[in-house]
Amino acid sequence: MHKVGLHASISVVICSYADWRWGDLRRACASVEAQLGERDELILVIDHNDALLERARTEFPRARVVANGGRQGLSDARNTGVETARGDVVGFLDDDAVAAPGWMAGLREAFASDDVAVAGTAVRPNWEGGQSPRWFPDEFGWVVGCSYRGLPEVKSAVRNPIGASMAVRRSVFTQVGGFSDAIGRVGAKPVGCEETEFCIRVAAHDANNKVVFDPLTAVDHYVPAARQTMSYFLSRCYHEGRSKRIVSLLQGAGAALSTERRYVRVTLPSAVLKGVAGAARRPEGLLQAGVVLIGLGSTVAGYVVESFRRGPVTQFRE
Repeated sequence: MHKVGLHASISVVICSYADWRWGDLRRACASVEAQLGERDELILVIDHNDALLERARTEFPRARVVANGGRQGLSDARNTGVETARGDVVGFLDDDAVAAPGWMAGLREAFASDDVAVAGTAVRPNWEGGQSPRWFPDEFGWVVGCSYRGLPEVKSAVRNPIGASMAVRRSVFTQVGGFSDAIGRVGAKPVGCEETEFCIRVAAHDANNKVVFDPLTAVDHYVPAARQTMSYFLSRCYHEGRSKRIVSLLQGAGAALSTERRYVRVTLPSAVLKGVAGAARRPEGLLQAGVVLIGLGSTVAGYVVESFRRGPVTQFRE
């Protein structure tokens, strides 16, 4: 693996597709521009929106602004960013997230170790309205693209990071290819797991490749009111189940569900017990315990439905 050390140059890729997220995009770009070093760069990939592309080229002169050269969706938008990047490391930040001070320094430190192929950071929810809904369990932070209870509390090896804030040694893409367009978000449809499938390929290519998570480095991810509803929660859980089934077909259930097995065996039962046991003192805990069970059921339903809907793995494009 190519050595980069503490002086790695970083190309930060932000993908955007919607005019109505312009304010979020401006905040995301400003948070990165404040941290760029002399050899770093910011790349904006606009996903099949010509008007947004022209506006971004006009209003972000410090960024390299390019159009998604592949199929519509986050996977090929990220792949376009990788093809454009010149840095030793390619970082990815969601267009509705803000990099906290020290974010790029934290990523640079992660890649000082030559065996690190992928690094991720904490993703803190920035709730519209100031706080999460009373019914929302912290164990389901992934539903809104954020960190969740059950993740490591110290720097640790993980299977995959959260896609809203991660970075990949650029040489790794040469070895294993880019993100699969068989999965991943297209527009506002709440699907995902492209980073999961990618990291499984990274580990399968070379057992020495490490994927690390640093909870002390962070971004703040905006969670609008529209994503704080029970209908969104159930839809996101359902589509997560679908996505996990597709990853299972692409890479095998063993790798695709390795993290989820512990999550289901340990994290979720603990959440239910905690909510029930503390109901007298904290009534919303009982409500959250019920939502944990509903969320799990919806995710399993998505997995099962996708199992019946999909044919052999050969159907999928990589």
